[in-house]
This record gives sequence, C-alpha cells and structure tokens, in this order.
Amino acid sequence: MGAIVENVSIEKSINKTYRKTIFRPFIEAIKEFELIKPNDKIAVCISGGKDSFLLAKCLQILKKHKEFVFDLEFIVMDPGYSKENINQIKKNLKLFEIDAHIFKAPIFNFIENTEKPCYLCAKMRRGYLYDKAQELGCNKIALGHHFNDVIETVILNMVFNGVYASMMPKLKSDNFENMELIRPLYYIKEKDIINFKNYNNLVFLDCACVITKKDIGKRKEVKDFIDNMKKLYPQVDSNILNSTKNVNLNKVIGCEKDGKDIFFLDDY
Repeated sequence: MGAIVENVSIEKSINKTYRKTIFRPFIEAIKEFELIKPNDKIAVCISGGKDSFLLAKCLQILKKHKEFVFDLEFIVMDPGYSKENINQIKKNLKLFEIDAHIFKAPIFNFIENTEKPCYLCAKMRRGYLYDKAQELGCNKIALGHHFNDVIETVILNMVFNGVYASMMPKLKSDNFENMELIRPLYYIKEKDIINFKNYNNLVFLDCACVITKKDIGKRKEVKDFIDNMKKLYPQVDSNILNSTKNVNLNKVIGCEKDGKDIFFLDDY
C-alpha cells in the first residue's frame, strides 16, 4: 500500500507542482519534434538514474491521458552493476509502479581495459537496447537526455571536435531497420529534475559505472563553464539551444549535409 501512495504522490507532483517546469516542456518537445506517432510501441530505457525514471513516469502519465495512442515497454539493462545498485533500481521500479524487463549485458567486463571505455560503453549500450527493443516488438527507444545534455553536447563538439553539431531530439537508427531513438526530456532542465527528486525524497543511482565511477572529464568541465557563464548572462543556456535552430547558412564557411561537404564558394 505504501508504494501505491508514494506513486500517487510522484505523479501528482509532476501533474501539479512541476507541471510548468517538467510536464509542459515534456509535451512541448513531443509535439514540436513529433516524437510519438499513432500506434508507436516505445521501449523506455531505464538506467537507474533520475532522468530515465522521470522519463518513464512522464510517459506513463501521458499514456493515461489518452491524447496519444501508443504502447510502452520498460527495459533495464544490467551492464555489470553491483547487487546494491540493482536492488536500488528494483526498489524504484516498485515505487514508480513500473513493470520492467531487466536483462544482463556484459559491458563492464568488456570495456574494463580499453582506452576509451566511456565511448565504447555508450556504443555497446545502444546496441543492446535496440536489440531488446526489437525483441519486444518496439519501433522506438526513448532515452532520458535532457536540456543540459543537449547544450553541453553543442559546446563539447565545438571546443573539442571543431564541429557545430547538436544532440538531436530524434534519430533513425543506421543499424537497426525501422528503429528510431527519441529524447522526450529535450526541453527539461536538469535543475528541475533535481528539484523533483528532492521534493519527493527519491534516491537514484548517480554513477553506477565500476570503471570511471564519476564523470570527471570534458563534460563536467563544460557543465561548469556554462554554469559560470550563466552568472554573467542568465540566458546563455537558452541561447545555446536556440542557436541550433537558427543557423544562417549564408553566414557559415562550410557545412555537411547527407555526407556531402558544402563550401560557401560553391555558390559565391
């Protein structure tokens, strides 16, 4: 009975307390980017962190509203988590009233002695998730990347790769036929997810990786950079995101489209 009461409280906080900062931006992204189509079957990927659990609950609530006609499957991949972390995930699944498919994937063992464990881990995770989603008859997977993940990716690409590229709200898979990835939390800011977590006294996995433990690399540096910039220019985060929608191709030297390089002198 206690879990049901907690679940009602969690749903109420999304529908009421955080409707403006969480549920409305969630709906806005789905509608603007056409993330959900009639009769979609979506595999919601739950990593154990705050973002993926919020994503799962928001999609649960949306399905109840019946504004969109779609089906859901919840999947949890265990890449080699400790027993303690798996138990925490199971506890939260019960709390959120989510019936999930938990499956093992030996990723941590495979990447332990590689040069780029984070890159390889992300690539392998995606493959295992697509495989499981297809096995369950899904045509889409939903990931819990949020607003801050998006703008940090823009800066990371500019500073470290010399490329202007964003994290897209949806992508067609190159390797899995008729499969698509969607990111419904695209417009939700991390601070609001943290507020939601604290308001409901929820405990999630922070970083369950046995290899790196915590993200102390480039993304953390970019996160700190943006936070410092916001102290001087409060709209800097929104402007970074808006810049991805307002690219003036007449004011750039070159760009790439469908694998083809375009140079400004081509039509000068």
